[in-house]
Amino acid sequence: MLTACGGGGGGGGGGPIGGAPTPSPSPSPTSAACSLSTRQAWVRNQLNEWYLFPTLMNLNANPGSYGTVQDYIDAIVAPARAQNRDRYFTYITSIAEENAYYEQGETAGFGIRLSYDSSSNRVFVIEAFEGAPALAAGIDRGTELIQIGGQSVSSLMASGGINAVFTALGPDTAGLSRQFVIRQLSGVQQTVTLTKTVFDIDPVSNRFGAKVILDGAKKVGYINLRTFIDPAEPDLQTAFADFKAQGVTELIIDLRYNGGGLISVAAFFADLMAEGRNGQVSTYITFRDSKSAENEAIPFQTRPQSIAPTRVAFIGTGGTASASEMLINGMQPFLGSNMALVGSNTYGKPVGQIALDQPACDDRLRSISFKVENANHLGEYYSGLATTVPNTCRAQDDITHQLGDVNEGMVKVALDFLAGRSCTAISAISTQAVGGRQLLRPDRPRKTTDLELPGAF
Repeated sequence: MLTACGGGGGGGGGGPIGGAPTPSPSPSPTSAACSLSTRQAWVRNQLNEWYLFPTLMNLNANPGSYGTVQDYIDAIVAPARAQNRDRYFTYITSIAEENAYYEQGETAGFGIRLSYDSSSNRVFVIEAFEGAPALAAGIDRGTELIQIGGQSVSSLMASGGINAVFTALGPDTAGLSRQFVIRQLSGVQQTVTLTKTVFDIDPVSNRFGAKVILDGAKKVGYINLRTFIDPAEPDLQTAFADFKAQGVTELIIDLRYNGGGLISVAAFFADLMAEGRNGQVSTYITFRDSKSAENEAIPFQTRPQSIAPTRVAFIGTGGTASASEMLINGMQPFLGSNMALVGSNTYGKPVGQIALDQPACDDRLRSISFKVENANHLGEYYSGLATTVPNTCRAQDDITHQLGDVNEGMVKVALDFLAGRSCTAISAISTQAVGGRQLLRPDRPRKTTDLELPGAF
């Protein structure tokens, strides 16, 4: 299963594109097959066969020195990590949990996405997911967390940084409760208790995710995609059918927090912007030399809902990674100077993972195994896309306005670009700033949602 994943990283579950490799046969389900040493040996063999950077592995790492499979993986890929080629994108995860996420968007939590301001030790909600506890309790974009479980957020940040906040929020276990003191945008302070539950992520919000914006007399299509999972495809079809019916040719594609996901969904999204380009190459997938038989050129497949956009503003930040970057990079050969990156520089992940499964142990190894390039063979954007796209416009994430609001900072600048108005170019130096804040995510991601729903709890 191919996945561009990201923000980075993460993996599939929605099925392969073309000639995705077949995982090696799994041993019979016995306790010996799932001992730490046996699982470590299996991981080493898979990486030795499939890892994209065969000369950037430490295969001499002693498995006996590591108490977990993930720590052993980290030791093997440390040389690639030192060269910024694999920032915790190769990892071990649960087959069952990952499939639930990619196929249904299922996860457990309060249903919020958080950012933090280290200069003032404050934590804010930047997005709330429908069908989850937080939004039902009135918590939405712009809400500030003042206390978590009786502990002051500012004190937590001052004493232990973001790791102390992670600890206070607790593990992603359904049924776990926390009391919060929150401050709404209005200034009203409240105490609420939330209990983590299992809910489905709606990849395109029914509240703000897709709309037609009137900019003067011009119609602009706006779409915010949270993550590249299978349920996104019907949402995207519905949005583009509306755009087509209304004669929209200019788009704002908001990927500001989108950490990536399935390549198949990214290719589907590109197809919806490819009217008149059926069969032309959209993306190249390239494996290591020993696996060149797996290489693939993914063609555009136009859909009944496809349009031929004339100008596109892609909204991105340091949380924009992998499949999101693949989509932006992939449109460059076709849009040229009629596209722009709005916001800040992106994460920088021009590589993707395959899924290698050992069902007896519920182990899925996500191995960086291929690079992603556009139709002009442009890839290698490990420092983000700001220096590769033809136009950039700096903008700040404005949490005082809802996503998709014409007065929100990034949407406003995107409309300026589409209208031909001037803007300030993005600096390629920083990829992580989100309106002076950063997404609250671990330095060492350990699960799919850490990577592809950065900041989600």
